[in-house]
Amino acid sequence: MKLWTIFTASVLLLNVNVNAMDKVVYGEDNRLDIFEVTNPLHLKLAKSTAGMVSTGNLQEISSDTYKLTGSKLKVCSDEKFNGQVTSASCSGFLVEHNDKQYMVTAGHCVTSQSACKRTAWVFDFAKTSENQTEYTVPKSSVYTCSKLVERKLISSTQDDYAVIELDRVVTDREALTFRKSGDIQVGEEILVIGHPTGLPTKVADDAFVRTSSNDVYFVANLDTFAGNSGSAVFNATSGEVEGILVRGHTDYTWRRGEDGKSCQAPVYCGMEECRGEDVTKITSIDFFRN
Repeated sequence: MKLWTIFTASVLLLNVNVNAMDKVVYGEDNRLDIFEVTNPLHLKLAKSTAGMVSTGNLQEISSDTYKLTGSKLKVCSDEKFNGQVTSASCSGFLVEHNDKQYMVTAGHCVTSQSACKRTAWVFDFAKTSENQTEYTVPKSSVYTCSKLVERKLISSTQDDYAVIELDRVVTDREALTFRKSGDIQVGEEILVIGHPTGLPTKVADDAFVRTSSNDVYFVANLDTFAGNSGSAVFNATSGEVEGILVRGHTDYTWRRGEDGKSCQAPVYCGMEECRGEDVTKITSIDFFRN
């Protein structure tokens, strides 16, 4: 995994929510575009993850299709994903509880009911071929917020999550399963799927839990960035959601590029170095206890 220095979203790209907490790369940069993913389980899980996108970044190009727009990622030319569009501000994922569907994300991503209604949740925002440069989705993959069911963002306890009811039922993909009780253990392998820096869906595995003693969150060495906030963090063995990516180390730093000019690049840390990335335990969500 790679450790990235978290860089202020407003400097890196204007459309990334300034409240999205910084993250980073640990070890090697394990982020993959969807067309690079070969693990069938990871591909299945990714189908049920979504990006939180401002309606201003959805351009209607036909009666049934949107084009994803936004700033382009500007990093050193030898870094991954340079030039890809950054349409999303946060990430989320689909679950089911008591026979109803919900979108789960970080609490700092959705600040109020009115803010909830100003954004869309977009499935299938992904790079599915190597030469793809534009990103379109059918309108059937785009949902809006009907109700902010529960939200917590408490500095004293570090609670950070939101549960959202969508405007309609999702019928073309399965809700993700999630842990109902107990705790993930230190050393267990995990992966994250979401939209780092607002980019098309990325899958990043080869991570593990570093500490899990806190009741509200655990710490891991996931390769994540601002924009990954709200991402589903999965148990690599069971495929169950273990938690929600919420905060971490600084994402980006400045260095000299191959052309000798200053450019931005992810922060890299050793697997046991830096502060780690904080993941809200899904078992700490009050709404799912009923």
